[in-house]
Amino acid sequence: MKTQQKKLKAVRKRLYDDFEFYSKAALKIRTKTGDIAPLKLNPAQEILNDAVTKQLKTDGKVRVIILKARQQGLSTYVGGYLYFSVSQRKAAKSLVVTHHSDSTRALFDMTKRYHENCPEILKPHTKYSSRRELSFDILDSSYIVATAGGEAIGRGETLTHVHASELAFWSKTTAADNWNSLTQAVPNTKGTAIFVESTANGIAGIFYDLWKGAVEGTNGYVPVFIPWYVDPEYIEDVPDNFERTPEEIELAEEYGLDDGQLMFRRRKIAQNGIDLFRQEYPSEPEEAFLTTGRPVFNPEQLQKMLPDARDPKERLALEGEEWLNNARGELTMYRRHDPGEQYVIGADVAMGVRGGDYSVAQVLDSKKRQVATWRGHVHPDYYAQVLFYLGNFFNTAYIIVENNGHGLLTCTRLAKDMAYPNFFTEVQVDKLTDKETIKLGFSTTAKTKPLIIDELRAAVRENEIELNDKVTIREMLTYVVTESGSMEAEPGCHDDCVMSLALANHVHQGAWEPIEVTNDHYIEMV
Repeated sequence: MKTQQKKLKAVRKRLYDDFEFYSKAALKIRTKTGDIAPLKLNPAQEILNDAVTKQLKTDGKVRVIILKARQQGLSTYVGGYLYFSVSQRKAAKSLVVTHHSDSTRALFDMTKRYHENCPEILKPHTKYSSRRELSFDILDSSYIVATAGGEAIGRGETLTHVHASELAFWSKTTAADNWNSLTQAVPNTKGTAIFVESTANGIAGIFYDLWKGAVEGTNGYVPVFIPWYVDPEYIEDVPDNFERTPEEIELAEEYGLDDGQLMFRRRKIAQNGIDLFRQEYPSEPEEAFLTTGRPVFNPEQLQKMLPDARDPKERLALEGEEWLNNARGELTMYRRHDPGEQYVIGADVAMGVRGGDYSVAQVLDSKKRQVATWRGHVHPDYYAQVLFYLGNFFNTAYIIVENNGHGLLTCTRLAKDMAYPNFFTEVQVDKLTDKETIKLGFSTTAKTKPLIIDELRAAVRENEIELNDKVTIREMLTYVVTESGSMEAEPGCHDDCVMSLALANHVHQGAWEPIEVTNDHYIEMV
C-alpha cells in the first residue's frame, strides 16, 4: 500500500513539474486530420521544451523569444504550457496577446479544449468561463486572452505568465505601449514566464530588436530558433526526373536535407519566391528578416560575417583627456592600439538627443581592418572634443567628418578652434573668379553619397575590408535602395555606422602591408 502511494506521489509530482510528461497525459489537441489526440511533442516543440527546461533549471523562470517557421505547433506548445501552469498552481494568472482577433479566438478555443478534455483528477474547478477568460476559483488562477490594440494591455495587472503571439505583426503604432505594459505586469521572480513567438516581419520593430538583444545576451531573453527542416511534414513527393541543383547540393550537405525536403522547398519558392520562403521557412535566423527595399550590400555575405566577427577586446570611455577602461564606454576596441600604425577615422554627426540618431566614428588601420568604433549620443560641439582625443589616441589619425547639418559645428570646432592637424578638407574653386576656398569636412550630396557607398560596397564585395563590429554589419543589412532610388536605412533603423564607415573607406589609401629589408630581400610582415 505504501509502495503504491509512493508511486502515485511520484507520478503526481512529475505531472506538476514535467511538462512533456504532463502534455501526453493531460492535454488533447485537434490534429490536422480532425482527430482529438494527446499532445505528444513534435521535433520543433522538443527544441523549445529543451530550452525552457534548461532556463528553468538555471534561472527559475522562463524568458524566451522564439523565431520560427510557419505552422510548427509552437503556439500549441505555449498554450499548453500556460494551461499546465495555471491549472495546477495557486494565484497564477496568464495572459495571451495575439495580433488579430481570429488568432485570439483560435488560441482560446484551443485552451478550452485542453480544459474540457483534461482528466478529472487534474482538472481544476471552474468558477466561470467566458469568451476570453477561464477562471479557477479554488486555485484563484485564471487564463485570459486579448488582442493587441490601442489600449495598454496588462496595465495595472499582476501576471505570472505571458504569451506574446506573432509579436512581429502587432500594430506598429501601439506595439511599444502594449509590450511595455505586458512586461511591467510580470514580476521578475521565479516561477514566472514570458514567451514571445513569431515568424519574422521585416528588420524594424520590437520583435527584431528583442531578437537582436537576445542573441547578443543583453536583455535576459533566450533566443530559440526553429528551422523549417526539423518539421517532418515539410516534404513533397519526388518526381522520377528530379535532379538537385548546385545550390540544393550545398543546402543538402549543410543541413542534411533529403530530396523530399528539397522538393518542398522548390514548390514553396515557385509559389511565393525565394525571399518570402526565407522569411516564412528560414534555415538560419538571419534569412528570416527581410528588408522592404533592395539591399545595398550583399545580405548573404554579411550574414556569414556576423558569426565570424571579433569579440570586443575592451571598452573605453573618454575621461578628461584620457581613454580609460569602462564596461559602458562608447569606444569599442576590436584590435589593440598599435603605436606604429597609421589610422583613418570616419565620423558621422547627429544632434546628440537620446532616442535619436547616433554620432559614430569608425577607425580603420593601414590594412583596412575595423579596429574600433565610437558610438554615442553627444552634442555636436562636444563630439569635436571626442574626435580630437580619439585622433590623438590613434597616432594623430587622419579624420574625415561629414559637414552636413550639425556636422559643420563639429568640423569648425575640431579643425579651427582645436587646431587638429590631420583633418580632411576640400578645395573649392569659384568658376567665375578662379578663387579657391578651403571647405572643412566632407559634403554628402546627391552626387557624393552614391560615390562613397559604392566604394564601400565594392570594398566589402572584394573582401578588402575587415568588419568586426556587429552593430555595423546589422546596419549594413538594413541599408536599402528605396522605390524612389535613394539609399538609406530601413524605416526604424539607423545608418550612422554605415555612413561613418563609408567616409573612412573613402579616404583610405588602400590596404597595405609594411615590409622590412633584410639582406636586400623584401620580406612581407604578417
